[in-house]
Amino acid sequence: MAIVVDLDLLLVRRGMSVGEFAEAVGITPANIAVLKNGRAKAVRFTTLDAICRTLECQPGDVLRWVPDDGGREAGQG
Repeated sequence: MAIVVDLDLLLVRRGMSVGEFAEAVGITPANIAVLKNGRAKAVRFTTLDAICRTLECQPGDVLRWVPDDGGREAGQG
């Protein structure tokens, strides 16, 4: 997967448990696990807003892109 979700690191830095975080964001701990494990197919902007508000961060602190093909972008080489 090319999109990495860095929730584990942010939760550790904030000293929050998954349960506390899920309750503050308004989604289930199971859905937090789906995000953390890279199994999510989409994230609603309202959910991303709640995550950023809860963690006091920017969307780029939560999500980052990593190339799947060893650093070559699609359409090159």
